Amino acid sequence: MHRLLLILLGVMFFSAAEAKPPNILYFYVDDMGWGSIGPNGQAERRSAGLATVQTPNLDRLAKQGVNFTRGYGCHVCSPARASQQTGFHQGHTYADRNDPDNAKKAMRRDDVTIGDALADAGYATGYWGKWGFGGSKDPQHPVVVNVQTLPTSHGYQDVLAELHHVRAHTFFQPTLWRQATASTARGGLELVPNSLVAYRNNADYPNLPARLNHAEYPATAYCDDSYAFASLDFVRRQALHYRETGQPFFGLLAVQVPHAPFGEITQLPDWDAAYANDPHFASLDSQSQQWAAMVTRIDSHIGNILAALEDPNGDGDQSDSVASETLVVFQSDNGGPRGNCLKELDSNGGLRGTKGTIYEGGIRVPLIMRWPAKINRQSERAAGSVCDQVVDVTDLLPTFCELAGAETPLGIDGISIAGMLVGQDATSRRDFIIHEANNQASIIRGNQKLIRNTRGKIELYDLSRDPSETNDLSQQQTKLVRELEALLLGERVAEKKGFSVTYHHWIGEDGDSTVDADHWSSYRYENEGITYQTDEGAPQLAWVAKMANTGTADSHAVADGNLHVLALEVRGKKNASQSLGLKPGSELIGRNEIRIGPFGTIDMNGSRIASLRLVDVLPQGTLIGNGQVDANLHNAGNLTVQSPVSHLDLAGDYNQHEQGVLSIQGTTESAAFEIAGRAELAGTLEFTSNGHSKLPAGTVIKILTAKQVEGKFTNPDGLVIDQGRQWQIEYGPTFVALIAK
Repeated sequence: MHRLLLILLGVMFFSAAEAKPPNILYFYVDDMGWGSIGPNGQAERRSAGLATVQTPNLDRLAKQGVNFTRGYGCHVCSPARASQQTGFHQGHTYADRNDPDNAKKAMRRDDVTIGDALADAGYATGYWGKWGFGGSKDPQHPVVVNVQTLPTSHGYQDVLAELHHVRAHTFFQPTLWRQATASTARGGLELVPNSLVAYRNNADYPNLPARLNHAEYPATAYCDDSYAFASLDFVRRQALHYRETGQPFFGLLAVQVPHAPFGEITQLPDWDAAYANDPHFASLDSQSQQWAAMVTRIDSHIGNILAALEDPNGDGDQSDSVASETLVVFQSDNGGPRGNCLKELDSNGGLRGTKGTIYEGGIRVPLIMRWPAKINRQSERAAGSVCDQVVDVTDLLPTFCELAGAETPLGIDGISIAGMLVGQDATSRRDFIIHEANNQASIIRGNQKLIRNTRGKIELYDLSRDPSETNDLSQQQTKLVRELEALLLGERVAEKKGFSVTYHHWIGEDGDSTVDADHWSSYRYENEGITYQTDEGAPQLAWVAKMANTGTADSHAVADGNLHVLALEVRGKKNASQSLGLKPGSELIGRNEIRIGPFGTIDMNGSRIASLRLVDVLPQGTLIGNGQVDANLHNAGNLTVQSPVSHLDLAGDYNQHEQGVLSIQGTTESAAFEIAGRAELAGTLEFTSNGHSKLPAGTVIKILTAKQVEGKFTNPDGLVIDQGRQWQIEYGPTFVALIAK
């Protein structure tokens, strides 16, 4: 059933997008500030006759795709990678800072990563570069310290990586971790020499840069050269395989540049050759020269890999090109560092702060996406365009999942922007993003940004008028401060180091109460004899909770009190459904998400359901009853409004998929379904009357009201038939009504 659902979700999205799941190539650099690429300031500097960093391939990528000027990473390395992979922000992950424990425990067996999701969706997967978790930092003899958190334990098949972020603070590690050929290797990884000798004088690489064949090139390779060539091999191989079999591929090149130490690049022959004709280069400080050379070197590698998409076998014939079918993403993990590269090259584009801070210069990063088959073709978004939509690093996992037709992990903080890329509306919306940085945390909602430190000091900025964060508005807008601070603290950013969400599942019997702690599994995270976290008791807002019937008979759970969790999923299987009945007056909160899966049902009974993000009814799932829904509601299954004496109030937007069914039962003369936001309609409308079958022709019953109604139901001839009586569907700008025939 799970596999069937993944296939179904893929059909749902791609029948609308008219495409196969794309290949995905993700370039991820380390400490490259927002202003380090041409469209974010370097082109203006060049026009003004100032010193610049050269990124010709990235600049060309932006011209062919979309430059997201409000892309966000994290403040430092480990949190950025944990949030990227799991889709949780730092308030909900272990990795809210760089510390020794992160290498041991940052990602657990229960966490679903990008690699897990795409491998399960049938992708060939690869990861090359700085992983940062699961290994020791010993320079000569590192060991695996936590199998649970390795890339090979999370869906990545082709791997050449560094497992500890401190060990990655040199570019000449003697060994790197690679996927093992022997099944006995611990965690599926083995240490291999960091060398490019195999590439030299190789007929498969006739255009190998001369500097790599140079006699003075070190025997121990510059590690990012090794990562880049492992990535290039994978792209060549999988692109040809894609042409033969249709299997898509996902590759993530997570290089160490331009992280310090900068000076190691000078050990390479011709390290500054790209700037030989630059009149400004000689006048730069040595640190700025080294930093610029590092950036341009990886830009060249990116250019080589992009060329491999165009001509995978390198024979000059581009008939085997996969570039059009490949989504390419470029992003940095955090902002640029302090130093002369900031002063002389404006690497953070004038934003306040640097790496390690919660200000824009620390967390706003360059972000480019290119997808020729969609952008500038079927999408309204043109190649070379600029987008100021906020996109967080946590958004990449759900975006890739939607594009791949994979189910998004439950309750994560990121949202998919896949719909936006192909010119469709997103099914999930988010009001704010969160960042945590040691003793500070921030919330960004639209153009409003609030910063709070552990002592409670508050700063408030309007990023539209003050992108450099120079005018603190906290004293003038105290009501807004209280509102944003409450939201921020609700995201668990003030918890002690080592806090993380926990995973639980329902173990109750038919008819049991959800309030009873004994009816839920406890949580225990252990590794190598160390217990990192335990959590047991009644449900709480840090829980990602699943209620899945794995038995052979239908099962019903009863919420006879309030049930508050971070996320809840109710799911059954054929011939063994799972339902959750809410007692009248009770409250179900899934702060991030409430998901109703196949053969799952939530019965409201005059209660309240709330989520800051989404109530998601999947195919063959059912939400039934009446009461209050304080959330956005997406329906690809069945929404049944029972309204003999009451109705259903929705505080957010309603989006009904083409497979969704809205069933109105026992309506009164008032609207049965009242929507405060937009209603985006598709799928089927059903109506079951309660004593209205004898009403005269022309009788109008308003069944739905909204702030704005878009789209239409797909009922044949626009009719609803109830007990043989025909009702014509009528659409207004803010309502849907039925007219008796």
